[in-house]
Amino acid sequence: MTDKVQTTLLFLAIGEFSVGILGNAFIGLVNCMDWVKKRKIASIDLILTSLAISRICLLCVILLDCFMLVLYPDVYATGKQMRIIDFFWTLTNHLSIWFATCLSIYYLFKIANFFHPLFLWMKWRIDRVISWILLGCMVLSVFINLPATENLNADFRRCVKAKRKTNLTWSCRVTKAQHASTKLFLNLVTLLPFSVCLVSFFLLILSLRRHIRRMQLSATGCRDPSTEAHVRALKAVISFLLLFIAYYLSFLIATSSYFIPETELAVIFGEFIALIYPSSHSFILILGNNKLRRASLKVLWTVMSILKGRKFQQHKQI
Repeated sequence: MTDKVQTTLLFLAIGEFSVGILGNAFIGLVNCMDWVKKRKIASIDLILTSLAISRICLLCVILLDCFMLVLYPDVYATGKQMRIIDFFWTLTNHLSIWFATCLSIYYLFKIANFFHPLFLWMKWRIDRVISWILLGCMVLSVFINLPATENLNADFRRCVKAKRKTNLTWSCRVTKAQHASTKLFLNLVTLLPFSVCLVSFFLLILSLRRHIRRMQLSATGCRDPSTEAHVRALKAVISFLLLFIAYYLSFLIATSSYFIPETELAVIFGEFIALIYPSSHSFILILGNNKLRRASLKVLWTVMSILKGRKFQQHKQI
């Protein structure tokens, strides 16, 4: 029964992976084509493209980890090959979260209206420094993940596996403590960009509230372009926050296999939930971006026209 459940979750994970690759590849392809056509790229397109690439890598790493757990449990248990997967999962995880945080910050400075001198100074310069911010996020993510390559012992998973048969030795206890501290550190670091997104969310709500109140006092209505921009930004940020919470919990479940024996099914379920975050958020971003939404509707219209043409030809032949 367990094998059937594992196989079912694996096929569902493959489906989520395919949907996520489709959405993120679409974002990257549309923005890159526009970049080549115009020979320049807008700041928002640069952020979305970087985010899409990081999530494509994250999806690949999560699915590879899931395949290794189900199809090659012995290799998964040894730890020598899994050190590389652990490192790249954590790296792409941090890159994805930091790039999503950059998107929230960009929305805040471009859409919100505050009159503090520091906010206005950043609002006028955000387009100039956004590429350096993205580069800084990449460097910071690599730097944060360096302890993972030093403290992850290749024999740790074997120690956990041996725990089911024999008592832990002193060396395994030390290894487990080092690995646990590293994982705890890397998980806590992700709370920093999450907190920044949370602050951006509340500031956007405050800005929207002030803007609506101003529109009501001037009797011009509440559905102006600025209000629509606030609402779209809030949808993107709040969807990221909710999906990130689910992803963070599933990531903790997936990493629990290092410390709790007989949790393979829970790990697969955690990885299945983890795939929802980078897969579904891409479509929310597509619907919230005018250029991407128009491009997606154009693709859907083309596909439907081709399908209708084939159906008409088949009906004509009959």
